Amino acid sequence: MLPSLVGVEAVSVTANDTLLLPPTTFQAGPGQVVALRGENGSGKTTLLRALAGRIRPTTGAVQVRGQAVNERDPEFRRRVAVMIGLPPMASDLTVFDHVALVSSTWEKTPGSVEAVTRRVLTEFGLIALGARYPHELSSGQTQLFGLALVFVRPFDVLLLDEPEQRLDPGRVEPLAQAMLKRRAAGATIIAATHSSSLADRTADLTITLEAQS
Repeated sequence: MLPSLVGVEAVSVTANDTLLLPPTTFQAGPGQVVALRGENGSGKTTLLRALAGRIRPTTGAVQVRGQAVNERDPEFRRRVAVMIGLPPMASDLTVFDHVALVSSTWEKTPGSVEAVTRRVLTEFGLIALGARYPHELSSGQTQLFGLALVFVRPFDVLLLDEPEQRLDPGRVEPLAQAMLKRRAAGATIIAATHSSSLADRTADLTITLEAQS
């Protein structure tokens, strides 16, 4: 059995006497994809927020590499990449500029920044749109752009909230390929998704959450 990289033990979240996430337990090791399935309101995004350290569980514990999650810890932020909603975008930077800016935070030389930026934009079918500004993109292109901003950086753990949203069916396969490539490199990916095809294509483990009445 692979060692656990992410551990979720009896985690639940309650707010104003409303149960947002029922008690949930699972573990995921390096090189595994976990699909979170369930109807809207079942707690998928809430669980991702707990994993990202953005909310504190009411019960239970979330750990990454045996340590409690802490969004303010630089080491935690280095290990964990998150896409819950679209990342911030600047109106005066092009698509290429945005992705290169994120890449420059992690890469050591200008040449490697450009190479990684081009590779990720190509991976998501955006290389021909590199000179456009965010407001010039379609809804689906904007979603791919947001994904590129997250996938361009290194990570041990990747948290994705409905990464397939806004995408035409034909655009889901490049996303699946990108996920599988990072899985093969040893990353743990936890993705909330309504897409059966994406879950079937990528997931080693599926967690189904039930909507609370």
